[in-house]
Amino acid sequence: MRTAPFARFEWMIAWRYLRAKRAEGGVSVMTWISLVGITLAVFALIATLAVRTGFREEFVDTILGANAHVSLYSAQYMTESGAMSRDIVDFEEMTDRVAQVPGVIRAAPLIKGQVMASAQGNTSGVEVFGIRPDDLMTIPRVADPQESWGDIDRFGAEGVPGIAIGSGVSRELQATVGDVVQLISPNGVKTAFGTSPRVSNYEIVYVFTAGRYDIDRTRVYMPFTEAQTYFNQEGVADEIEVMVEAPERVDALAPSLLSAAGDQVLAWTWRDASGAFLRALDIEDNVMFVILSVLVLIAAMNIISGLIMLVKNKGRDIGILRTIGLTEGAILRVFFICGAMTGLIGTVLGVILGCAFAIWIDPIFSAINYFSGGQAWDPSIRGIYALPAKLQLADVLSAVALSLGLSFIVTIFPARRAARMSPVEALRYE
Repeated sequence: MRTAPFARFEWMIAWRYLRAKRAEGGVSVMTWISLVGITLAVFALIATLAVRTGFREEFVDTILGANAHVSLYSAQYMTESGAMSRDIVDFEEMTDRVAQVPGVIRAAPLIKGQVMASAQGNTSGVEVFGIRPDDLMTIPRVADPQESWGDIDRFGAEGVPGIAIGSGVSRELQATVGDVVQLISPNGVKTAFGTSPRVSNYEIVYVFTAGRYDIDRTRVYMPFTEAQTYFNQEGVADEIEVMVEAPERVDALAPSLLSAAGDQVLAWTWRDASGAFLRALDIEDNVMFVILSVLVLIAAMNIISGLIMLVKNKGRDIGILRTIGLTEGAILRVFFICGAMTGLIGTVLGVILGCAFAIWIDPIFSAINYFSGGQAWDPSIRGIYALPAKLQLADVLSAVALSLGLSFIVTIFPARRAARMSPVEALRYE
């Protein structure tokens, strides 16, 4: 009897076999095991891909939102006194030239130095960034942070020797807006007896949370002219901080920046600073996808076990169906539908659970963190304050394609075995 592929009666027979209890020759327990296995494997794959994407975007966003996309340094040269120096003397002219390069949205001179900060009897090592007030306003993660206290407009205001600090620095020093912080630099005033430490007091006018632990824990911003005086850098800058429209294509823009900056200038991009970590993330992404793909394959193998048992238990039914005229193709499609339905339903449930996990990851992880006593996530190790997740259609489709592909492929083998079963052999002992 020739019928159209996947006719209605084929779906009806497959559905009856899937629902059949063990006493009726079914394998409902194996079906449920296969279904749960596929569901959990797809859920784990989608959740991992979402967290991977979210973590990468959060990490890159904090880099680009609080740091220079490109830093321009002066190459070492010999001063008139015979000392080596990297100071940028013509920083104003260099900044103007670099700012005019197409694709550059901001260029600013910086003074940088590491000092000890002290307040309320607490001390901490910090990194000071000397920057002009207008330039500070253009740093996204500082001017528009996750959280902030104080008034950023007071930074650099006349008569106010104020500084802006990260929330981690504020927490370490137990100092907040309005408190006075003492900064101690080993490279201070030069005297006949050597260099004495420079100690200066500054009022905290602004506290920010950039969203990345290592930035919030060490970053202090000081007005540019004040930083020049504090670090004995009058009339010079340490580097030129550049931000561009397309940070992902910063490498292509670097030659233009070097040409505009002039001779004896070095460029250091955000990719140079974080390239090793980004490459490690890429390797980890590929390894995790392979491992989770193996989990999906293992879950799909349960379908084979269930179908082989189903074929064995339904040998008499197969013989009867063949004798009344069903073709090998019809028998193959019946058992293919049995396995494919398990894979399809498990995949759908896995997608629902995986997407729900990614969407509601914050309350889920907050509950986990609460029950674990706050030890589930340490920002000092991971660099960000929470576990991010971002759903992407491509990630969901890749998980669906992998699950359905493996489920359909592994179903073919037991289905062919059922189709090739001889009705004479199936009914010999009946």
